[in-house]
Amino acid sequence: MSAGTGESGEGGTSTAVRNTIAAGTGCGCLLSPLALLGALVVIIIIGGFGVLLAPLIALILLFSGGGGDGSAGADDADEVIAVFNGDGKGELDTSTVPEDVADPIEEAGGLCEEIGPVVIASQIERESGFNAELVGENGETGISQLPPAVFEKHGEDDDGNDETSALDAEDSIMAQGRYLCDLAEEARRMIEANEATGSVLDLALAGYHVGMDAVRAARGVPQTNEAQGYVLAIRAQFAKYAGVAAPPPGATPGVTPGVTLGTGPGPTDSPSASATSGA
Repeated sequence: MSAGTGESGEGGTSTAVRNTIAAGTGCGCLLSPLALLGALVVIIIIGGFGVLLAPLIALILLFSGGGGDGSAGADDADEVIAVFNGDGKGELDTSTVPEDVADPIEEAGGLCEEIGPVVIASQIERESGFNAELVGENGETGISQLPPAVFEKHGEDDDGNDETSALDAEDSIMAQGRYLCDLAEEARRMIEANEATGSVLDLALAGYHVGMDAVRAARGVPQTNEAQGYVLAIRAQFAKYAGVAAPPPGATPGVTPGVTLGTGPGPTDSPSASATSGA
């Protein structure tokens, strides 16, 4: 089962949100902006995820008013939805990220099979808005906003400056990649042992934000706005960083330092037991 296409295990809220969006863009045709606005209202009612999904909604609306029979816009919107529901393993459009972190993002996205560079870039935007100097309220530091204990375990001197620091963007991004790969491996073991259902990617992302203990207890992505909303917020950026139907500058949140998607908190400072035991 490919990431992002799981069935009951991904949680009722997540599935309902995805089905609502797909209803507005499926069947090879694109509904009017008014119809999509109606779908957005349903999304907000279902789980309060309207803000989190703003970039995805913006992309769909951008291509909803094209000329002719609208087939080009429909194709673009269908591709956006496909990427949203995909595994994030496609190639990174390096023009969508700051030049100085493009290589580390691609490298971090190649550390394991389950985590691609599109996932890394999408998560960075959610965590820090590409602000390498950001310090979170719970001590999360740097561009990837890893809790100190997690960075201590996974951080290395990846930029070769004889210092391992979460404020060094390359060190932070590579630590993020290692941590996500560890979480993905843990998620895979849980799925294989029938301890959880859903996609490896969604479980890993939820574990990054609320901890794998919470994922294990819920036997999947916890059905809370915090956990479900975080996973959806990351997925909502996939199309942008994959360069699929990318809108013109300003149509979606950019990479301006300090600009983050959504209003939820950053990663918990109580990650999974496996991470904290050695982090």
